[in-house]
Amino acid sequence: MPHGQILARRRRRDRLVPLAVAGLMLAALASLLGVGPAQAQAPARAEGGNTVVGTLVNSAEGNAPVEGVEIKVTTADGKEYTGTSDAEGKFSVDVPGDGGKITVELVVDTLPDGVTLRTDANTRTPTLLPGQRFTALFPIGPDTRNVETKWDRLPGLVYTGLLFGLIIALAALGLSMVFGTTGLTNFAHGELVTFGAVVCYYLNATGLPFIASVVVTVVLAMAFGWLQDSWLWRPLRRRGTGLIAMMIVTIGLQFLLRNVYQYFTEGRLQNYQEYLTPAGHDVGGLFTYTGRDLAIAATCIVVLLAVILGLTYTRLGRATRAVSDNPALASATGINVDRVISVVWIVGTALAALSGVFLGFQLGVTFQIGQLVLLLLFAATCVGGLGSVWGALVGSLIIGVLIDVSTLFIPSDLKNAGALVLLVAILLLRPQGLLGRRERVG
Repeated sequence: MPHGQILARRRRRDRLVPLAVAGLMLAALASLLGVGPAQAQAPARAEGGNTVVGTLVNSAEGNAPVEGVEIKVTTADGKEYTGTSDAEGKFSVDVPGDGGKITVELVVDTLPDGVTLRTDANTRTPTLLPGQRFTALFPIGPDTRNVETKWDRLPGLVYTGLLFGLIIALAALGLSMVFGTTGLTNFAHGELVTFGAVVCYYLNATGLPFIASVVVTVVLAMAFGWLQDSWLWRPLRRRGTGLIAMMIVTIGLQFLLRNVYQYFTEGRLQNYQEYLTPAGHDVGGLFTYTGRDLAIAATCIVVLLAVILGLTYTRLGRATRAVSDNPALASATGINVDRVISVVWIVGTALAALSGVFLGFQLGVTFQIGQLVLLLLFAATCVGGLGSVWGALVGSLIIGVLIDVSTLFIPSDLKNAGALVLLVAILLLRPQGLLGRRERVG
């Protein structure tokens, strides 16, 4: 064979190889996509369309199927398509076209004798997308559903409100104690609540059992309270810093701590590793409780009573009440005012942290817990009476029940507004609060 012919064949072979490779690649791609030769050559549908489907059942007869009822579908251009329900009550009407607004009508005259629609509305007017399958619902017979009214929710809301009130009462009591002994309005108190939730979460996440995490968190909170008073508030008091200036310091401390929490949590919502979804127990259909709820409520009641009774009957409690009434006179009688205030900060921070631990179940562990409950804490202490330990408890229970029950009448997003309305009303009508003492000014 001449050399020129050999070169020509080689050139044709070199050109066929890429074509063959490309063909193999297309065949492999088609097999991966599930497109076989028959599928690739199948003709497209002559026209698109929608389908209207549904099932007709009569609730008066135990949801028995209703047969022989005509369903008429009218398109936007006036064309009508009909279908009839079968022995199972099902109907299906094909509607050619590309969708758009249609009218689906149940022809009432075709209903069996004694069978009626639940309402007078026997038409539906949906707007369909091309190729959409629409399910038309036509309730037939009386409504047998057990629909819960808003008053049926009242016992459950009262229960959750009381539980929430007990939890925030811990933090409100700490806030009231600090105000009563120092006169300081602590806007950073909400961040002490967040401290408890965040620290307990990280301890639990590292493998420490939840109960042990709670105990360690409270101990660390006590240390944090002592550090605050020793390194910040006591030096400011000795310098004679006014209460307004110290209140501004608490606002700065509030933002500092919140940003620290946000940095460590990366702004994410976290959850504890234990007791997150306990089993519920129904109480006569009124409300549902869990073992975790009972444990939280019992802990709150025991701690609140221990602190209140301690302030009432112990020597340290009497000294605390003396400092709250008149710090100068208490100092003149030999009471170490700084030591009493330091103890108040320790106990108040521990109470706030324990409240934050329990709020972590209801609100999730987030750096914003303190921001979410701070105004509620102020409302609870003002309603009950600033500086009154029993007032903090009573005010918290009132606020807790109020904000939950208010969701019967207003959206849940606005439920905290009710607490603020009550706060304004109390300040106008009884500024000292429900259990506070009236003070003479001037």
